[in-house]
Amino acid sequence: MNQINHYDVLIAGAGVTGGLLARELTRYRLSVCVLEKENDVAMGASKANSGIIHGGFDPEPGTLKAKLNAKGVPMLYETLRELHVPHKNNGSLVLAFGKEEEKTLALLLERGQKNGVPDLRLLSGDEARALEPNLSSEVTGALLAPSAGIVSPYELAIAAIGNAMDNGATLLRNFAVTAIEKTDRFTVTAADGRQVTGRYFVNCAGGFADRIAEMAGDGFFTILPRAGEYLLLDKAEGAAVSHTIFQVPTKNGKGVLVTPTADGNLLLGPTAVPVDDPADTATTAPGLETVATLARKSVPSVNTRNVITSFAGVRASEKGGDFILRASEKIPGLVHAAAIDSPGLSSCVAIARYVVNILKEQGLILTENPDFNPIREDVHAFRHMNDRERDGYIKANPAYGRIICRCETVSEGEIVDALHRNPPALDVDGVKRRTRSGMGRCQGGFCAPYVMRLIARETGLPMQKITKKGGASRMLTEEE
Repeated sequence: MNQINHYDVLIAGAGVTGGLLARELTRYRLSVCVLEKENDVAMGASKANSGIIHGGFDPEPGTLKAKLNAKGVPMLYETLRELHVPHKNNGSLVLAFGKEEEKTLALLLERGQKNGVPDLRLLSGDEARALEPNLSSEVTGALLAPSAGIVSPYELAIAAIGNAMDNGATLLRNFAVTAIEKTDRFTVTAADGRQVTGRYFVNCAGGFADRIAEMAGDGFFTILPRAGEYLLLDKAEGAAVSHTIFQVPTKNGKGVLVTPTADGNLLLGPTAVPVDDPADTATTAPGLETVATLARKSVPSVNTRNVITSFAGVRASEKGGDFILRASEKIPGLVHAAAIDSPGLSSCVAIARYVVNILKEQGLILTENPDFNPIREDVHAFRHMNDRERDGYIKANPAYGRIICRCETVSEGEIVDALHRNPPALDVDGVKRRTRSGMGRCQGGFCAPYVMRLIARETGLPMQKITKKGGASRMLTEEE
């Protein structure tokens, strides 16, 4: 019989939303537990999106998206600094091709001003090209949003949950929820039989949030998954643009963008295609060709010969078009943070604080935790150090002098740290997301075996049991 652990607040989903909420709750004297069905955090939309901090001019005024996007951007920048997450306030440009699209820019400007977005302004085509010389000669106008930025979304989720754990939160992985029962408390059961209980339950389950809601007895909404395909280019292409470049939005979203990433690559995408399964992250030749074609409309010089990988992420949309942030009207203590599609990443800190207030309204007592520490120590990436810093680290720990991933200059010392630091990596992709080992031009072709040896050495796990991303994704096959 499994021992049942009891908590004040249970959170379903270890993505950006769940992670930031857990961190906010550890500001108070509360026991908090995050339940994640996968082998690692940030395994849903948080690991595969554009990584854009949107200024806030796109959402319809009066919606939660509008309120929390504009309000949340400065909150997010502050949090990124506290957590030492790679990011850049690079600004964005929305491009118009002709008079009709220029009218749309004027509407976006007006909407952004109503939403409280600072410093928005319209540019002529020539003014836009003065900022970005590689823009198409067909661009006739642009909307500049200086407050926009770029961030590594999976690193944000990892850092937020790690900081929450450092402040006392619990993370339970491979906890695929199969039953939720509410008596005086919520009793949540996993597929493997483990159980936890909590006085409050927050549904941050992304693409599976409607299933969790149904399980809890409050299935009033349906998630409509939309897949977006991306092309990631080598760092040699990272300087093609400095701003995030959009085209005018359509009913399907903000369209295909061209943007530098927080780590110096160039990212193209996404498409927006309805799918039946939130786990359907397949890429298609037509979808990727659409991405390349539309990207070249904005920046004709984009060199897709330097694509190093392609991927797809699935957004959790809902027919109402807005975030679902509300307490259940049927189940006391149940709170939904669902349908967090774009601009969810930009709004994530504001969303977390909004949900904390909902919990307070539901009766959760918030007593300040005097030991809360909002700072997560910098990972000290070897690739960002100068020669003096590298020399100091190698003298203190010779493992920093052994480079495992040559494409991204990732040392053994960083990988060992990733295997022990909250939340510790458990698989090859977990190491990849924490250190960038395997994210370079060869995509792990050379470093993966060395990473596996380090996992085996540090965890005691046999090589045959090491997985790429948990479950049955073993890197080696066992002989019969």
